[in-house]
Amino acid sequence: MPTPRRDSIAFTVVVTVLVAVGALAMLAILALSGAPRIMFLATLLAAVPVGPLVASYLWLDRYEPEPKRLLAYALLWGAFVATVAAILVGGVGGMVVGFTDNQSLAIVAPVTEEASKGIFLLLLLWWRRAELDGILDGIVYAGMVGIGFAFTENILYLAAAYNGTDGQAPGGIAGVTTLFVIRCLLSPFAHPLFTTFTGIGIGIAVTTRSPALRWLAPVGGYLLAVLAHGLWNGSTIFGVASFAGVYLVLMLPALVGVIWLGVWMRRSERTMLTAALQDASHRGLIPATDIGWVVDLRARRAARAHAQQYGGPGALAAMKDYQQAAIELGFLHHRLLRGTAPADYQLRGQDYLARINAVRPSIAFPGQVVPTR
Repeated sequence: MPTPRRDSIAFTVVVTVLVAVGALAMLAILALSGAPRIMFLATLLAAVPVGPLVASYLWLDRYEPEPKRLLAYALLWGAFVATVAAILVGGVGGMVVGFTDNQSLAIVAPVTEEASKGIFLLLLLWWRRAELDGILDGIVYAGMVGIGFAFTENILYLAAAYNGTDGQAPGGIAGVTTLFVIRCLLSPFAHPLFTTFTGIGIGIAVTTRSPALRWLAPVGGYLLAVLAHGLWNGSTIFGVASFAGVYLVLMLPALVGVIWLGVWMRRSERTMLTAALQDASHRGLIPATDIGWVVDLRARRAARAHAQQYGGPGALAAMKDYQQAAIELGFLHHRLLRGTAPADYQLRGQDYLARINAVRPSIAFPGQVVPTR
């Protein structure tokens, strides 16, 4: 394995420290927000949409699965760092400037919350740019941050709904049930959707050849995230009819649009990877006969099943490593062909080729015999 780069270590240290501090602060906030029994119930209810949402983003991320550690960091950042930062900044700003409740809801909260969530994406762009290959990666990381943020925020809101401190009747189980239906069943996608706009901007910045767009895309994505968040929060000020209107006219179409974009990007990746790896094969970097077993998801599963059946766990691990290294090489080679390769593309390319050459002699695709070790 390659030696970890200093920027990668810096990212890990900074994010780990901030997550730890945020977790301690959030635990203190939760402890002061209600009785332990109520907080436990609120946590269980808030966790209901987390699994399906995470599974949806992992499904989008099947071509080049992002490192599990980074995905976990994204969830933890949203759950602890972003929530605590938004609470502190919003609370201090409200006291200093004197915003009204409606102004805080429709303006302050969207600005601070989307900034606190988006900082994780900026840290990735700054220190772990190698993990960002385009818009789909930006969508996945943004979604994970949004899921973590929504989880913790829902705990606070559900506890407040039970205690009757959210300013809404009737409190108790009835209040919790109403809020659970609205936030966890009807709109669990809200925070991931808002932050997705920032993620799209980050993804564009990574792949564009325009210096101006590298700066404008993340800013534009953040502003769209704030706008969507502000419209969503602001709709609740004017009653149920306004909320339903924004939900049906804006939020659901936006959600459908982002889903379509994610699916389209994933399908486009197959075409892009095929072209990039074909060019790589012409340069002698990878056998052309292997490309289909790498870029086609069904064929990739079949190759792994074949390796498992005839070569056991060792062959399966080798096949997974080969396919992953080839996919990484394909993304890197595509960026090289487009003229947007990262500064360390040669070092990364050598690492991928070393992994490919190390395991290729020990694997075989369906129709071939798996070599014995």
